[in-house]
Amino acid sequence: MVEAFKGTTTVGIVCDGGVVLASESRATMGSFIASRTAKKIYQIDDLVGLTTAGVVGDAQALVRMIQAEARLYRMQRGEPLTIKAITSLLSNILSARRYFPYLVQLVVGGVDKMGPKIFSLDALGGQIEEHDIVSTGSGSPIAYGVLESLYKPGLSIQDGSVLCVRAVHTAMKRDSASGNGIALVRITKDRYEEVPTSEVEEIVRSL
Repeated sequence: MVEAFKGTTTVGIVCDGGVVLASESRATMGSFIASRTAKKIYQIDDLVGLTTAGVVGDAQALVRMIQAEARLYRMQRGEPLTIKAITSLLSNILSARRYFPYLVQLVVGGVDKMGPKIFSLDALGGQIEEHDIVSTGSGSPIAYGVLESLYKPGLSIQDGSVLCVRAVHTAMKRDSASGNGIALVRITKDRYEEVPTSEVEEIVRSL
């Protein structure tokens, strides 16, 4: 039960030429704040990220599994898995465990030969391609309010970064299971970038 931490806000948006992912860093067990530095965004492949909401142990097991599959495919085929293929593999794993499910809600985002893509996944393997915005976790209703009102197609990566931070920051104000720091990742066709804390803090101060 030590790993059964819950409570999250994560967001992902499709931008012009890339994808931006963000999350806060609080993990809770009921009303207890179990961690203030929980990691909720993981790099799956060179240009693919995954955000996690739900039970930490389940999410970490899935991350290790899909990272290994992505590395194995790259070694065997000499090219990376597409975003859709990674999502389909995760969907099959989740669906196969429906009687004893992984208690997670996932967002897979990145850039492949088809361009920037974001997919959302529920605990039973439901897979949806999101064409603009997505949010998961207990703070997602609040985050969606910000995203729905301010998102515009063709948003630049920089403006998308500001919007993601704004959405998570707003959720942290009203959702007790979300809080502490904000992690931000930008993915373009050239790089996977974990944005420094100093830059994120500067965005928060400008809001």
